[in-house]
Amino acid sequence: MPVSVMPTSRSAASPAVSTADLRKSYGDKAVLDGIDLRIPSGSVFALLGPNGAGKTTTVKILSTLIAADGGQAQVAGHDVATSPDGVRAAIGVTGQFAALDDLLTAEENLLLMADLLRLGKREGRRRAQELLDRFDIADVAKNRAATFSGGMRRRLDIAMTLVGDPKVIFLDEPTTGLDPRSRRTMWETVRSLVAGGTTVFLTTQYLEEADQLADRIAVLDGGRIVAEGTADELKAQIPGSHVRLRFTDPAEYDRAITAFPGATRDDENLALRVAGDAGMDALRALFDRLDAVGIRAADFSVHTPDLDDVFLALTGDGTADTSRHVKETQR
Repeated sequence: MPVSVMPTSRSAASPAVSTADLRKSYGDKAVLDGIDLRIPSGSVFALLGPNGAGKTTTVKILSTLIAADGGQAQVAGHDVATSPDGVRAAIGVTGQFAALDDLLTAEENLLLMADLLRLGKREGRRRAQELLDRFDIADVAKNRAATFSGGMRRRLDIAMTLVGDPKVIFLDEPTTGLDPRSRRTMWETVRSLVAGGTTVFLTTQYLEEADQLADRIAVLDGGRIVAEGTADELKAQIPGSHVRLRFTDPAEYDRAITAFPGATRDDENLALRVAGDAGMDALRALFDRLDAVGIRAADFSVHTPDLDDVFLALTGDGTADTSRHVKETQR
């Protein structure tokens, strides 16, 4: 059964994006095989999946660039099949590569977009200046786009997407090719868009990006949504949470082995790996158990699955070793 991305209380009545049994095939290959989504307004939704999973195809259908073979989809209250003009008027789309005219200046690129949207000369100039200021590129407004760094080009590209003040923005792998500093700047840009009420539909292969930005995440594999939820909900579905207890006294270590017979031993390092929930209540219970038998650990670390584990476990053949990708919070 396809899995729905259910709305939060912010917009239970009118989702920004919704699909029902969305399907698309190319020849004998089903790229989308029944996708159900319901994305609240004013939120960030991230669609994860390996190459060829159908992420870009989903964006193209929702932005009216291609037609679905079956199912229904609505964006900003408009049906993508019967009201494509309404959809286009309500959205902005930024692809994997900046769609700029390198021969034009930053300001000229924005004014060109304003002309294409028929905003009028005065309104176009007002909107262009507002966006130049908002994206911190006003000081290079007269410079040609060809001279911009990757991060600046991305900021200008998103600024052009916002000229028409869209309700929904589709960002298809927006930080591809950016250095870590530029990527984090882009994250702040996305957060500011959502704070202003815009809905962001994000596709990405950077799992940290989804973890940082998304209110809800769906994992797409084999043309179907195989899991969805918040980042924490997805992580909780993957086994591997444990607490590592390390000892300096061999006698304490031997007593701990007796107290936790099911723990995984690391005799060389005098450490035990105790499986289970790594939440505060579970930690409190574990240390209460140690205190009850008079055992004191030298230190401990909490290991929880991250989105890498989720991605590896839920996509492809599902046989990835999730124990390799754990976050350690040292105490």
